[in-house]
Amino acid sequence: MKRLIPLAAITLTLATQAVLPNSPRQPTTAAPYFTYFLIFALAVYTVFAAISLFSEKTRAYILRKYPFISGVFIFLTALNFLTSKFAVLPALYFPSLDRVFAALTEERALLLKCLSYSTRLLIVGYLCGALAGFFTGVCIGFNKTVSYWVSPIVRILGPIPSVAWIPLALIAFSSASRASSFLIGLSVWFPTTIMTSSGIINVEQAYFEAGSVFGANAFQRIFKIGVPAAMPHIFLGLFNGVCASFITLVTAEMIGAKYGLGWYINWQKDMLSYANVYAGLLVIAASFSILISLMFRARDKALSWQKGMVKW
Repeated sequence: MKRLIPLAAITLTLATQAVLPNSPRQPTTAAPYFTYFLIFALAVYTVFAAISLFSEKTRAYILRKYPFISGVFIFLTALNFLTSKFAVLPALYFPSLDRVFAALTEERALLLKCLSYSTRLLIVGYLCGALAGFFTGVCIGFNKTVSYWVSPIVRILGPIPSVAWIPLALIAFSSASRASSFLIGLSVWFPTTIMTSSGIINVEQAYFEAGSVFGANAFQRIFKIGVPAAMPHIFLGLFNGVCASFITLVTAEMIGAKYGLGWYINWQKDMLSYANVYAGLLVIAASFSILISLMFRARDKALSWQKGMVKW
């Protein structure tokens, strides 16, 4: 019976959308895009519910996720009442779900172009910042001289928000895209450095002593003992870096980029097209969710030897 609760929630949302008329204060769309989305969601969930009758894995997944799925569609029903049906919220700033899904559909080519531009900036900036943070953290964790000189710099410069460096970045780099990549890298560098160095410093000294007994050299003590033992902390720093990189990405693209999700949201906000603003935010949320899920999978694979010991 629990598997039918999301089905009932989706059906309720679809029924209210189909039966109740829209408020005249909400502009109409070329097609009922939200209705199309609900029909698609209903079909997909019905297929998964049918598969769960024969698949234990699918059944367990649905039983674990059904409260969340149901809650999402109940929330959409409430939001539909407040926007499309009764326009309780200001129509300019809170467009109907039809208009938001219309923006996602009709602007998909531009949104995909902006997504590809943002992805390129994010990958370049994130990889550079993560690598720089990893090696800085390793050096601080293993070398007292480096720690003496570099740790104060990290503590002073690290907490400064990356976006505060925008004026200097625009002067230092020849293009807005390079400046944006630098700012993203800077936002990733600090949490990665802190968590990497903290993880290495907290590795039990007995591990290094055991390695020395078995003839491990300096390189092996670093990359065969210290770094693997500090991996939970390192992944935590990379995770925090992803959060910081998305915040910096959206802000950095507002300073002069020609494309990108941050640029798109800022442009649509200036045009008072808030349906398009929410569409851009949904694309960012979906991209962030996918990236975080991939990171969790990478963490689980890399730390399979510590299964049950590390919890996020």
